[in-house]
Amino acid sequence: MSLLFSETVLGPLKLQNRLVMCPLTRNRAIDNIPNALMAQYYAQRASVGLIITEGTSPSPNGLGYPRIPGIFSPAQVAGWKPVTEGVHAKGAKIFMQLMHCGRIAHPLNLPAGARVLAPSAVAAAGEMYTDAESLKPHPVPQAMTEADIQAAIAEYVQAAKNAVAAGFDGIELHSANGYLLEQFIRPNSNQRTDRYGGPIENRARFVLEVAEAVIGAIGKDRVGIRLSPFGVFNDMPLYPAMEAEYTWLAQQLNARGLVYIHLVDHSPQGAPPVPASMKATFRKEFKRTLILSGGYDAARAESDLAAGKCDLIAVGRPILANPDLVWRWKTGAALNTPDGATFYTPGPKGYTDYPVLAG
Repeated sequence: MSLLFSETVLGPLKLQNRLVMCPLTRNRAIDNIPNALMAQYYAQRASVGLIITEGTSPSPNGLGYPRIPGIFSPAQVAGWKPVTEGVHAKGAKIFMQLMHCGRIAHPLNLPAGARVLAPSAVAAAGEMYTDAESLKPHPVPQAMTEADIQAAIAEYVQAAKNAVAAGFDGIELHSANGYLLEQFIRPNSNQRTDRYGGPIENRARFVLEVAEAVIGAIGKDRVGIRLSPFGVFNDMPLYPAMEAEYTWLAQQLNARGLVYIHLVDHSPQGAPPVPASMKATFRKEFKRTLILSGGYDAARAESDLAAGKCDLIAVGRPILANPDLVWRWKTGAALNTPDGATFYTPGPKGYTDYPVLAG
């Protein structure tokens, strides 16, 4: 019997299978408010066990990209409710990924009064797309004061409460891919000399304080976290102590009882691979659910589940291009090819119009 398509649990939640839809930034939220097109998109893909939404900002300051959704205003909470209702009607569970972009931002993408914030005043290499002026260099961010840090923690807490009010089963803290939480963890972007900088115990303090505060607000069974050790996206270079530091972080997260860790491996897109030893360490040190993602097909997903390497398998592009991926993988049907040109463009093309097989 297939493990991938068998029922399982995530904390107290019953999942209809072990397949997870990865968070996928799609830039369809006009004015940063979820809409009917987004509700249709998520409902189309709700034959998986768990959906993790695209990165959703807990704060106006976190809206680094054009057209990404937020969860800090009443209009945004209202906009998300049809999404959760549509997903639940198809049998899936849904977590909201909370993504504060930090220094991966541009003022042209932020609302009036919002600021580009980061652990330190160190600009990321590369450029940011803006609707107003196309590509622009990443700006030098403002280094967060302790007051800014406490305000950001409070924003994460309110965002988590808002997500639950919108019908979500939980939230995922995006501490990967070079965004704010990971910017604190990594030594290149965190050059602070206060209690939030220096050794890993200090650099990880913000992440752990956010996790503790959100758990206090909505409960540990509703809080997961995404990590990308050995990821280099958004100017996060490798450094010698990485495996040791992420081992320590796995232990700290386990002690706090989060419902899952979602470990991402970007090597299929050309990034350095996450060593098997690092994945095995997370499996050993973290006692609750472990989700692995990165270039999975059905055979490899089945193999890693059978080997006990993880509990759930997350996929991105296959389910983006194949809303009926569960059925296609079960039957061995051919897959649609993702249309990279429409990943981040507004409108239904390459979003809600991928062909579905009758099944």
